[in-house]
Amino acid sequence: MICDCPKATHALLRIVTAFLFIPHGYQKLFGLGGVGPRDGVLPMIAGSIELVGGILILIGFKTRWVAFLCSGLMAAAYFMAHAKDGFLPLLNRGELAVLYCFVFLFLWANGSGPWSVDDLLAKRKDS
Repeated sequence: MICDCPKATHALLRIVTAFLFIPHGYQKLFGLGGVGPRDGVLPMIAGSIELVGGILILIGFKTRWVAFLCSGLMAAAYFMAHAKDGFLPLLNRGELAVLYCFVFLFLWANGSGPWSVDDLLAKRKDS
């Protein structure tokens, strides 16, 4: 077998999701792409969770705990920012929040997978 595809795709899902999630936090905190940083406590909290949480998920460190926090953040984002414009994600532009929520829920339930700090620490502990 060339690769263990389920494990590789698990790791790739984690890495690509985190890579795409990090800029949302960076944008809220520092501005990005012509959009300035957001004012207020909630954007600062959300931006910090997105930026730091995204980095931790990217490297696969404490993935279950961080993914649980990020999943909750995305659920809250959907209901606070999108659902007021109607419940269907297609109509309220909340698809990304829902998708992130469920990918992070998957990572919470299944861990970081291979190619992660969590995996390295588990292997070190076993030997």
